[in-house]
Amino acid sequence: MKEFWTTLASVMGVWAFFQSILHTVFPPELRFASLKLFHRFFNWFSAYCYYDITEIDGVNTNELYNAVQLYLSSSASITGNRLSLTRGLNSSAITFGLSNNDRLMDNYEGVTVLWEHIVTQRQAQTFSWRPLPEEKRGFTLRVKKKDKSVILGSYLDFVMEKASEIRRNNQDRLLYTNSRGGSLDSRGHPWESVPFKHPSTFDTLAMDPIKKAEIMADLKDFANGEAFYQRTGRAWKRGYLLYGPPGTGKSSMIAAMANFLGYDIYDLELTEVHTNSELRKLLMKTSSKSIIVIEDIDCSINLTNRKKSGGAANSGGARSNNFDVSPPGTSNGGEEGGNSITLSGLLNFTDGLWSCCGSERIFVFTTNHIEKLDPALLRSGRMDMHVFMSYCSFPALKILLKNYLGYNDGDLERDLEEEFKQVMDKAEMTPADISEVLIKNRRDKERAVWELLEALKLRAEKKSRGLNGTVVEDEEQEKRALDSPKEEEEEEEDDDGELQESCNKCDQNNDDQKNN
Repeated sequence: MKEFWTTLASVMGVWAFFQSILHTVFPPELRFASLKLFHRFFNWFSAYCYYDITEIDGVNTNELYNAVQLYLSSSASITGNRLSLTRGLNSSAITFGLSNNDRLMDNYEGVTVLWEHIVTQRQAQTFSWRPLPEEKRGFTLRVKKKDKSVILGSYLDFVMEKASEIRRNNQDRLLYTNSRGGSLDSRGHPWESVPFKHPSTFDTLAMDPIKKAEIMADLKDFANGEAFYQRTGRAWKRGYLLYGPPGTGKSSMIAAMANFLGYDIYDLELTEVHTNSELRKLLMKTSSKSIIVIEDIDCSINLTNRKKSGGAANSGGARSNNFDVSPPGTSNGGEEGGNSITLSGLLNFTDGLWSCCGSERIFVFTTNHIEKLDPALLRSGRMDMHVFMSYCSFPALKILLKNYLGYNDGDLERDLEEEFKQVMDKAEMTPADISEVLIKNRRDKERAVWELLEALKLRAEKKSRGLNGTVVEDEEQEKRALDSPKEEEEEEEDDDGELQESCNKCDQNNDDQKNN
């Protein structure tokens, strides 16, 4: 045993001696060049090529690294033995990933590739404006040289698209609203957001199935139409106008569109936007794959039809595009604290050059009175698809009965169905009114159906007699609401006049007493 250790010590000494001679004879530059030449020789005869994808590219985060991490999570959850689990912000699902220095095989169009997750310790930093993580992370992609054109040509694009789809499916929808007075939040953004949890879908939306299918097909064509819009030279956006009586499901339609496409919603409150410049800045801060909504545009701003109001405003014949869009009830949008958005600014917001600063956006306007809107706002290119949200029809009623009472096709008696068909169009009840009747009696299905039928018959009878029509009521209520500020001003003027008269009489009596 003693001889073994003696021999080992001698060998170690000889190795140290030759190593010192090697370092003396061959300088570091020569050793590095020899090692580099050896690697080139090895790679020349190797059948594989390697690509490194680092987590940080300089000082910026590498988006391809994040995309690969998400893409491999779908395969790692099935084939991996040791995985890392993560859950991102606003995410409703757990993401699987490769552990440190683990490998995973992938197949694309018959080509097999190998992904390896490399994690090493980063060298100590001397000074940096941006502190870097202690660990250096990256992916190494190994492919055969004969398959290099396939991988670089379409595989990496496929990885990016698949990662975007996974991120969109895992991430909850967000509902944004513009901050009051154009103020910025702690991150410098003019939008405030909350998680969007609205459960409305096209399956639960009370609407004619044929019209519903047309809207779904149009939305699907838009979402998959990037190549079409590029080929035709059009901005990748689309406008929808939802109009009809109150309670017909316009807001539910917007929620169903967002859930169908997986888009975020930006609810734009125009009364909080003071200038065209603020409107453009809000548009610039919206993300792609989003729905920008302006609800009740006829009520939020005084944007009237130029054909009706242009003659009075410009008796000379020329009509101006600058409209007072201050909130209803204010006298002048240009006053301090008022709103000075112009019609031209709103049109450019939906169809001008600034509307092209992002891609895959949908603009949705809602109104109860389409006749009050200016025709320039309604033309194709701004509002491409006009959707009339009508009163509840019999096909829409069947959807409501299924949602609230669990009735499927054929569950209702034939005679009862015929009665509903005869009375539905005459009653002109909104889906909101019908839903309220069903909600109150949802514990007793038969009672809910009969009470709904009686309510429809009563409404149809009133309609036939011309009593308490909902449309007439809505028009009168809106007229009273618009006239009330004027009446209040007239009453105030009368009160001021009476007060001034009484003051004058008092002054005259005082003068008479002094003279006497």
